[in-house]
Amino acid sequence: MGMSFQEANAAAGAPGQPFEVANVEHDGYTSREFTNAPATLRQLFDSARGLDQTFIVYEDEEWTFASVMEEADALGHALVHHFDVKPGDRVGIAMRNYPEWIISFAAILSVGAVSVSLNAWWTPDEMEYAINDAGLSVLIGDTERVERGAGACQRAGVRMLGVRLDALVPLAPHVEHWHDVVVRGPAMPGVMLTSDMDATILYTSGTTGFPKGAVSTHGTVCQTIMAFSSGAAVHAMRRDDEATGSGLAPCFILIVPLFHVTGCIPVMMSCFSWHFKLVMMYRWEPERALQLIERHQVTNFVGVPTQSWDLVESVHFGDYDTSSLVTVGGGGAPAPPALVARVERAFDKGRPGLGYGMTETNAYGTRIDGDDYVANPRSTGRVPTIVMDVEIRDEGLHALGPNESGEIWMKSPTLIRGYWNNPEATEATIVRGWLRSGDLGYISSEGFLYVEDRVKDMIIRAGENVYSAEVEAAIYEHPSVHEAAVFGLPDERLGEEVACAVMLKSGASLTSDELRLHLATRVANFKIPSKVAFTDEPLPRNAAGKFLKREMPKIYFS
Repeated sequence: MGMSFQEANAAAGAPGQPFEVANVEHDGYTSREFTNAPATLRQLFDSARGLDQTFIVYEDEEWTFASVMEEADALGHALVHHFDVKPGDRVGIAMRNYPEWIISFAAILSVGAVSVSLNAWWTPDEMEYAINDAGLSVLIGDTERVERGAGACQRAGVRMLGVRLDALVPLAPHVEHWHDVVVRGPAMPGVMLTSDMDATILYTSGTTGFPKGAVSTHGTVCQTIMAFSSGAAVHAMRRDDEATGSGLAPCFILIVPLFHVTGCIPVMMSCFSWHFKLVMMYRWEPERALQLIERHQVTNFVGVPTQSWDLVESVHFGDYDTSSLVTVGGGGAPAPPALVARVERAFDKGRPGLGYGMTETNAYGTRIDGDDYVANPRSTGRVPTIVMDVEIRDEGLHALGPNESGEIWMKSPTLIRGYWNNPEATEATIVRGWLRSGDLGYISSEGFLYVEDRVKDMIIRAGENVYSAEVEAAIYEHPSVHEAAVFGLPDERLGEEVACAVMLKSGASLTSDELRLHLATRVANFKIPSKVAFTDEPLPRNAAGKFLKREMPKIYFS
């Protein structure tokens, strides 16, 4: 038998091991950190120089690690000597998934500037807010983002570098073309970097108001990459001797946006750091993903639960060889237990997995895989992890015991240092090294963390708390349901009533009465939605894959 979770954590983090962990003090509090983590991200990028093995596959393009770094060197030289970018300056990236997104990220960080990820779905007004809030000096974007952001950049005096611009797009005086500026040959400029220098700003995907810029340092991101990698080591120690993977070299498929923390850190940066192959998708299409999984023998599928549903429910699923997959899952939102069981049945070797993290933790957090997940499909994993402590606290901020529900608090070296230009939000969210997640949950007596709902999304119906995740999980058990979101509607008598929006599978039919009958044996009566909306279209989500529940009342019940 393999090790227990606690034994594997201790063994992986023991002195002398690659993932050795030590207690480090910061401002009066301590956290566990990896002693062997690089100090800066430039060290990770530099380790890829000269490697003549495939890194990026994008459509019919293949980029080796060496060619990516040669292009990054050229861009780094241009940023410093053409655009006059200095350490600490903010440089924005606004584009869909292209190889140039990754190249830009590496170049920006290597010259000591701060990479600011702009959501490619933003409107011109939303882009203008981030451009001004971050105080960008340069914005690197594709055709659509250059067109959306040109006015804001011109007003703010921000220079623009266009990537893969359409031939018909007229270039304004402040817009330059990548191929005119990024010319291979010069070396990456030499810059002195330290672990406490700001590295990234990722804007949180709020559903109302303007997003907040979550700031991480070089040291934080390096710790995060080590944390994700240590999880694989812990998992390997826990497997039985007869348990095997695919026997193939690790290969990830990028099915989420790079401007989202999951695509950027655990997927892209893990591949960059450990020299894995990365197959990039411009946009999510399940049939295209199946083709790429077979062609490139993809081993790791990391996305949001909806994408796992889309994959296994595709009418073409059986037409492709998916036997290379080892893990199928991701994060961004809890997965319904029915999906866990479906994934477990659908793949030869691929096992279901789920990670629980946030932009504010650089996507790192608890993780659950394989047998643990199949046996505990509502859980997000065991605590504590090798470097993360988790507590459940009540409204008075007191720690609660096993099986008691409250707000989830997390402490680890992967936390952001704060929000850009927003000390009030920072102070409210990060308290003496602990992050207030805003999620409700509990830790079982066996040490499994269960996320019940968002604090702000919990429905209070006639004084009774209704956790939408619980009701959604029960709805997903109906064979006609593809997607479901549960949310509250104002009610004079009850305070709130329970409502839901349901996307049906292709060709399926379901009525409100049939759905309520299905739920009657699964949840208490007061949790059953009184209002139900059915749709054939995907439910609205933000870039992080989370439902836009604040928008759904007016979309489905106005």
